[in-house]
Amino acid sequence: MSQPWLDRMALHDLVMRYCRGCDRRDFALVRSLYHDDALDDHGTMFSGGPDAFVAWLRETTEQWDLTRHSIYNSLFVIDGDRAEGEHYVEAWHRTRGPDARQYIVLGRYLDRYERREGVWKFLYRSLVFDHGSIVPVDQEAMEIMRKDAPNGRMDRADPSFSYPLLAGLGA
Repeated sequence: MSQPWLDRMALHDLVMRYCRGCDRRDFALVRSLYHDDALDDHGTMFSGGPDAFVAWLRETTEQWDLTRHSIYNSLFVIDGDRAEGEHYVEAWHRTRGPDARQYIVLGRYLDRYERREGVWKFLYRSLVFDHGSIVPVDQEAMEIMRKDAPNGRMDRADPSFSYPLLAGLGA
């Protein structure tokens, strides 16, 4: 396989690991994806280095019963050991309680990556908001549907952690 394809696969995997890390609250995994001198820019919500970002992420996700990040329309432009990417993201954030709401964010991640010592990581990641909505959670429908399959969790109790290779991503 050619190096450009290997690079695209590695960058795509990096972006997918970010989503998994956020949604499974695997903060060690999220931190491992950034170079030490990287910057994450989530607008007025957060802007700073990777250690501060992970601390902020840990704190801010405590308010959510669920988050779910899905990536669409990924584009990478690679120039040697540097690359840039644009990814359409659909992020769902569900609050807790009987009056739970879903915050649905449609936006994009704009990234800069760098390969150092053969490993691609984020050098800069920014969130661009395009559209969104806040809707009530249909609790009755949730109770009916959640009986039909194992329920996802935002921690190591999630069914995916019973798969040893997936469970080891953040190790």
